[in-house]
Amino acid sequence: MRAYSQNLRQQVLRAVDEGKSQAQIIERFQVSRATIKRYVKQQRETGNVLQRPIPGHPPRIGTALQMGMQELLEARPDASQNNYCQWWEAEHGMPVSRASMSRAIHALGWTRTREEEHQSEGAIEEEPLSAPKLIKQALEKRG
Repeated sequence: MRAYSQNLRQQVLRAVDEGKSQAQIIERFQVSRATIKRYVKQQRETGNVLQRPIPGHPPRIGTALQMGMQELLEARPDASQNNYCQWWEAEHGMPVSRASMSRAIHALGWTRTREEEHQSEGAIEEEPLSAPKLIKQALEKRG
């Protein structure tokens, strides 16, 4: 769920300051009673209603994985997610699940068209590339 805009937060607080009832604020701005209470409390305690940071640890691998994948995707756009996972583990010493790899590839905007999927399904199975071979091919493509 996305956070409400700073503008909406200010409007809700302005309505509270003007003496509007919570029912009127809920109807007008389509926010919950808990949201109104939270904004009033946050304004009172901190002096603002800025968006709070998302709790928890930041992802360990997501950003690094996205940054390192662009080059490999360009070098081997037809490789499987398993091959990309093997490459990542060989190169960085950290195993990556297919789900994480899929999210990283999707975040970069890489997709396979239906035509490519059908061609790869009908193609003769290649021997899976080992991580060193995959890295070597990526480096050869680069330079």
